[in-house]
Amino acid sequence: MLKELVLILMAGVLVNNYVLQQFLGICPFLGVSKKFDQASGMGIAVTFVMLCATAVTWPLYLLLEYLKLEYLQTIVFILVIAALVQFVEIVLKRFIPALHKSLGVYLPLITTNCAVLGVTINNITDGYNFLESMISSLGVGLGFLLAMVLFAGVRSRIENCPSPKCFKGVPITLVAASIVALAFFGFAGVVENLLA
Repeated sequence: MLKELVLILMAGVLVNNYVLQQFLGICPFLGVSKKFDQASGMGIAVTFVMLCATAVTWPLYLLLEYLKLEYLQTIVFILVIAALVQFVEIVLKRFIPALHKSLGVYLPLITTNCAVLGVTINNITDGYNFLESMISSLGVGLGFLLAMVLFAGVRSRIENCPSPKCFKGVPITLVAASIVALAFFGFAGVVENLLA
């Protein structure tokens, strides 16, 4: 049981990284990864929202299933995620106003972050029980945090290096993101080798 949980965690962080492998949550990845503190703050906020969303949506899905209302899954999950993001925004505004100000418009965008919705739906689709779903969400959140922090470092290096005029700004950022994503493809066989 412990081995399966560790594999689910590793898969979420490295092998099935939602940002770099499945391309979910790209908007905050590209928008907030300019500075390390913003990137880490966003990664922690998204991880927290993913864990809370999974803790609430997994039992809610059982209720929807019992009531034969599974078709409302996406709408209900989005409403839950929106409420959780509002809670995180209130807490950050009250206790960490500098981070709240630096995240700016990207904090409310967690509501529409497809990585948060994706992890809640994928946990149910993959047939995970509650504990496995929480571990999966933790892994996906840590993978999101890892991608944000790594890319913040890459972007800080890009800004200090000369690049051709036609690549300045968004083009060089997208090229760098694709190279970082390619690096994560090297983890593709890790889980399969550990299972063998």
